[in-house]
Amino acid sequence: MKIVADSNVPFLNGVFEPYAEVVYIDGKKISRQDILDADAMIIRTRTRCDRNLLEGTNVKMIATATIGTDHIDLKYCSDNGIEVHNAEGCNAGGVMQYVFSALYGVAARKAIKLDDFTFGIVGVGHVGSLVEKMARCLGFKVLLCDPPRAAAEGEEAFCSLEYLLAHSQIVTMHVPLDETTRNMADKDFFDLMPVGSIFINASRGEIVDEDALMQSLPKFGGVIIDTWKNEPDINEKLMDMVDIATPHIAGYSYQGKQNGSAASVQAVARHFGIEQLYDFYPEADKSGHEPVQLDLKGKKQGEVAAVFQYNYPIFTDDFRFRMQPGNFERMRSEYQYRREIYVE
Repeated sequence: MKIVADSNVPFLNGVFEPYAEVVYIDGKKISRQDILDADAMIIRTRTRCDRNLLEGTNVKMIATATIGTDHIDLKYCSDNGIEVHNAEGCNAGGVMQYVFSALYGVAARKAIKLDDFTFGIVGVGHVGSLVEKMARCLGFKVLLCDPPRAAAEGEEAFCSLEYLLAHSQIVTMHVPLDETTRNMADKDFFDLMPVGSIFINASRGEIVDEDALMQSLPKFGGVIIDTWKNEPDINEKLMDMVDIATPHIAGYSYQGKQNGSAASVQAVARHFGIEQLYDFYPEADKSGHEPVQLDLKGKKQGEVAAVFQYNYPIFTDDFRFRMQPGNFERMRSEYQYRREIYVE
């Protein structure tokens, strides 16, 4: 059995070696030649798995240590008997932490009072649900837009996108990338948002029409961008215009990386019957990375901001990225994973 794995997926070294030949390659450089005789792949978003890569290979299973699957041609895989497994919800806690550290950081820098703001969440899956929980804990009125969930669960808890945009002073995006969400944040989208509102995108860069965002920027109280079109060759003009810019690291928590790697290992193990790894979960290789429970109830905005910045000083990531945007991939691969926060 042979496995080709992205060398940037953490916690993998030594795990499969007793049971398989394992070849580690930078995910951007994995070629068809590399996987001709591979049975499985363990990847991230940087490996585009489609006909061009997979046709004529022995690959039977692809595990991606990410929530998203937009880098994988799911139809091709289904038509050709290739099982695909993603790590649903693996980095949800990290993205939630990013959203609130960024929001309260920008509000503090720009003296924006959040007391009467309504919090609009577009996409209420694993990430959006944790964002909702934190927002309600902090006393925000929350609006939710998630058409698939509304159709399955009833519309009572949800609203239309148009209503959410018109009535929210904070809008944060947590949708998957597909043909229904590509460029959904366009001129009409931004025109509906109130003057002085805050826009956050930590899902996929392709859901935003970046030209429309740049044209709309003067109306916003704050703009926070973690994901970009054409990564790693991002729009540096947009980067210079927004309040916080980071290199697609919102979900880079220690627990998120443990979860993503665990899900991938378990999926490959179960597909090929490696029983010893069915319940694999990587041990922490550093102390001090345990999740931290926060008690935020009753705290003033400045106190909340201080707590978020203490646990994740987000402006450090923003500063490093602005100094060397050409090192997008290096910053991601060498990122020092942070510990997550949560509330009960």
